Amino acid sequence: MRQQERLAGADFLRATACLLVFVHHLAIRLDMRRIPDEFGPTANILRFGNFGVAIFFVLSGFLLAHPFWRALDDGSNMPSLRHYTIRRAARIAPGFWFAATVGFVLSLTLLALPLTPELALRYLSGLLFMSQWHWRTLFPVETDGPLWSIPFEVTSYVLLPACFFLLFRLSALRRRPLRARFAWLFLITGVLLAHVLILTVFALDDIGRGWQYGLQGGAKEWMPRYNPIGFFAVFALGALAAGVEVMLPRRPSPWFDTAALVALAIAGYRLGISPGSTPEAYGWLEIPYGFPVFPLAIATALVSLCHSQYLGRLLDNAPVRYIAKISFGIYIWQEIILISIQRLDQGSFGVSSENVVTGWLQSCGLAAALVLLVASLSYSLLEKPAMDIGNRLTSRQPNRATPFKV
Repeated sequence: MRQQERLAGADFLRATACLLVFVHHLAIRLDMRRIPDEFGPTANILRFGNFGVAIFFVLSGFLLAHPFWRALDDGSNMPSLRHYTIRRAARIAPGFWFAATVGFVLSLTLLALPLTPELALRYLSGLLFMSQWHWRTLFPVETDGPLWSIPFEVTSYVLLPACFFLLFRLSALRRRPLRARFAWLFLITGVLLAHVLILTVFALDDIGRGWQYGLQGGAKEWMPRYNPIGFFAVFALGALAAGVEVMLPRRPSPWFDTAALVALAIAGYRLGISPGSTPEAYGWLEIPYGFPVFPLAIATALVSLCHSQYLGRLLDNAPVRYIAKISFGIYIWQEIILISIQRLDQGSFGVSSENVVTGWLQSCGLAAALVLLVASLSYSLLEKPAMDIGNRLTSRQPNRATPFKV
């Protein structure tokens, strides 16, 4: 599938994911003790914009698995891992490294933290995409919390072709789509069993555990339930959805419009009932973000929107496509901008306002404008040039199934 053959609905879900995460980080800055009672339910739901992370993982698995499924179904060789690696690295590494470096410098200057070996280790482990394996390093820098998920997704980038390598080695699965999809279900089962093993073997004590101890205390609160293997299960559901999508006829149908609406409604309902549970909305097997209902609903929506007659094109309108294009920048720069606003204006986000909601909304407007500006510059000056280099190094036409991740 070439780049001009757009997967309808993918841009809408990518834009939705990054905006949900942004809204989450705005909402946690709202003083819930001072807001009017009538605004409470809405504010509580906004805090669960962290579900956008699950959308990113499903979407990435969906997009990246396409060329593997097509090659397997055609009986062809496995897609080039060299091309796959170069494109993934070109897409995420420059922006991630630059944002992490800026965040590290701001930790020492804006936050005035002392340069300790542990702070340096967190930064270095992030640059190497290895911070996901221990709670001490889970957050690479103090001023950019959302960066935690990028190394998690890098793990999924590695595990995806590794799992497909096993499928390609089994000749009984080539040109047999149904068998291959059932084999992938067995792989997901194995991943879930590995996640349960991690929960059992790597349980942590309560010393210094909790968000009251800062980001590292929060990381210890998350782990081991937050682990790269459990998140790969979410990613693998997206990959399975890609396998289903490539089996379907290319002709659009209004039935898929209906299916997409139902799936999106289920996803919205699962997010909407999360207030009252833990902030991470742990689901089955203690995997966060409403697993498996929410990621399965997103995966179903992706498949359905790709084959919808109207809804996919309607949702992928020009503003949505632009937000999707700069979504990586929105994700990696938002927290740096929000913390900077708070440090430079101690009364921001309604802290010193008589009407806390009005003050919060004013700061949100300023933050949104700055995030969009910085994300646009990040895409134009850093991300797109790096992607162009990656495309030239791989020589072939860029594949639509390997665009931005998250």
